[in-house]
Amino acid sequence: MVSQSEILKKVRRIEIKTRGLSSEIFAGKYHSAFKGRGMSFSEVREYRVGDDVRDIDWNVSARSRSPHIKVYEEERELTLMLLVDVSASRLFGSRTMHKQELAAEMAAVLAFSAEKNGDKVGCLLFSDRVELFIPPKKGRNHILHIIRQLLEFEPVGRGTDIGGALRFATGALKKRTTMFVVSDMMDVDIETGKARFEEPLKILSSRHDVVALRLYDRRDESMPDVGAIEMMDAESGERVWVDTSSKEVRRAYDNHYKRQNFVVESTLMRYKVDTVAVATDDDYVKALIALFKKRG
Repeated sequence: MVSQSEILKKVRRIEIKTRGLSSEIFAGKYHSAFKGRGMSFSEVREYRVGDDVRDIDWNVSARSRSPHIKVYEEERELTLMLLVDVSASRLFGSRTMHKQELAAEMAAVLAFSAEKNGDKVGCLLFSDRVELFIPPKKGRNHILHIIRQLLEFEPVGRGTDIGGALRFATGALKKRTTMFVVSDMMDVDIETGKARFEEPLKILSSRHDVVALRLYDRRDESMPDVGAIEMMDAESGERVWVDTSSKEVRRAYDNHYKRQNFVVESTLMRYKVDTVAVATDDDYVKALIALFKKRG
């Protein structure tokens, strides 16, 4: 059990690291990558050559006897929602960090970038059920509370139900929101070849701006040759002995991952969900910058 003092140190370390990244790298890119809710009326001014005639204010033009147009500005305030997978697989990591730590750091960067733009930030933690819902608010203390929950929250469930989390988000958030789903997204029915979350994603993406941050470890996609070992499914708890020296076993493991990955990628593409895959030993800064540039 991690002590409260250790949790606070981790929160402080993540705050120092990610606030700096948000200030120096992401604030401007975030602004251009994630648009506001729409346009609001700002003022009326005289028509200039090149202005869109559809913006002419005919009432003002008639009174002043010269053409005037309405000027609009973007409503910048956004709501950013972090939907974070806290199933048992989040504790896996064979390289520099666990998926849980990677999720916390990436979520913190996004949250502090949102703070720089004056946006609200909320968080939903899910496993095979919705574990915790933190309504969107502004402010540093609110973001630190979210980071702390990402690091110390102990979920009841061990499995994964992405669809359940997406359905909850659809019901809970009525205004258009930018939603980041932070998960390995491997919630696939191999028999049918479909993602279990497809229908909820279809509904959610039609109402909100959805982005998938897919976290994975190198050992998820390939099995090393280390002889006979006992392996455990983190979510089901099932244990089995595996002969990793067998090429057939390693090939079957790799192909299973590829099939699931193909289903997930195809589903996200079908509903025009922007996505980036980040390994636990990747530079997530580069991955996020690439994502922001793609959307900018």
